[in-house]
Amino acid sequence: MTTMTLAEVADLAAAIRGEIAKAVVGQAAIVDHLLIALMARGHVLLEGPPGTAKTFLAQCFAASLGLDYGRIQFTPDLMPGDILGSNLFNFQTSTFTLTRGPIFRDLLLADEINRTPPKTQAALLEAMQERQVTLDGTGHPLPEQFMVVATQNPIESQGVYPLPEAQLDRFLFKLSVPYPSHDEERAIVTRYAQNRGLPDPAELGVSAVVDPARLAAATTAVAGVTLSEPVADYVVRLMRATRESRDLSLGASPRAAVLLAGAARSRAALDGRDYVLPDDVKALAAGVLRHRLALSPSAEIEGRQVEDLVATLVANTEAPR
Repeated sequence: MTTMTLAEVADLAAAIRGEIAKAVVGQAAIVDHLLIALMARGHVLLEGPPGTAKTFLAQCFAASLGLDYGRIQFTPDLMPGDILGSNLFNFQTSTFTLTRGPIFRDLLLADEINRTPPKTQAALLEAMQERQVTLDGTGHPLPEQFMVVATQNPIESQGVYPLPEAQLDRFLFKLSVPYPSHDEERAIVTRYAQNRGLPDPAELGVSAVVDPARLAAATTAVAGVTLSEPVADYVVRLMRATRESRDLSLGASPRAAVLLAGAARSRAALDGRDYVLPDDVKALAAGVLRHRLALSPSAEIEGRQVEDLVATLVANTEAPR
């Protein structure tokens, strides 16, 4: 069985970042969160305006890991069977044959996930939580490294369906993909102005720097990172503060506390540490919480932002020393 030290995990993360940087200009923070989610076996929701390389970033991420990559373009007429697959009757053998849907991938890009109705969105709930799909009463396991990277456009209101709270809670992170800086945008224009359509990661030199055995070993190494009692208590107090805030009508669930702690372990491992710091929790709190909290009516009237409230709660919750 392949084993890895935390120093090797940190080196592997650096190699993955380097591969992605061959094709993607900037977005270093998004790449780091994708790596953390991968090691924590979590899912990521990317939200940003069109043209900010959300889809391309997911492709490059999968290519650098050598993962089996699949993409579903979510549309209003998409049905659950189009995602999960179905059992089709074979008249030659008089038996039902499983036709696997595109969800049976290591990394699934759910592109514009909010363009499909809640019934179809719900097809992902079991897969994202239990890593299996049930068809006609029979469970079918998904790949060990199964991960969903979903995208959505925050500025469109026509032809979109808000994601249900149960769906949002399945995502470890909701990340806001920003526009590039001036220098980054100039580099993008210089590099890709002659291209037609979406660039191919392979043509840009992005290749796999890890095999499945080493990736599994890295995930195992992350599980060995120490989460001390004071830091665990800090996570719980932060989650409870969201439920007690008068500015929030919906606070974070215990699942959010578990996911934040796991993500903090991953961040520590990618930094080469075998212990979690309060700074790990603080750095990841916004990504874990922004899609799980709901503003109170008074906070909405005042124009408050969830991110600002999270920052305030983090600042006001005493961290261990």
